[in-house]
Amino acid sequence: MGIFDGIMGNASEVNPAELQREYARVLAPNEKIEKAYKLIRDLFIFTNKRLILVDKQGLTGKKTEYHSIPYKSITHFSIETAGNFDLDAELKIWVSGNALPLQKQFNKNLNIYELQNVLAEYVLK
Repeated sequence: MGIFDGIMGNASEVNPAELQREYARVLAPNEKIEKAYKLIRDLFIFTNKRLILVDKQGLTGKKTEYHSIPYKSITHFSIETAGNFDLDAELKIWVSGNALPLQKQFNKNLNIYELQNVLAEYVLK
């Protein structure tokens, strides 16, 4: 991920195998990371059981909040593709009990359709 993308809040894809080892202690037995995206220091992790948002806090990033969203709690979601002048793609996820969606922006290099397919696979089970 380039510095400009980081400043603009765009995310880029991360190797799931590396994260599988790093986040083993927060994963349930038989839970596997399918896709993951990094947004500056934070992570957006899709597993075969849930969506995990990793929020690194403070200047050093040592304090970390893990927000777990079971796929069954996701009521709907939308994607917005990048355009000619709008260089980011956007994902919005509505979770039951929350009026406002979770919103994340991704750089143009990310295949937003692939991300949508991963989410759809688990939400629509």
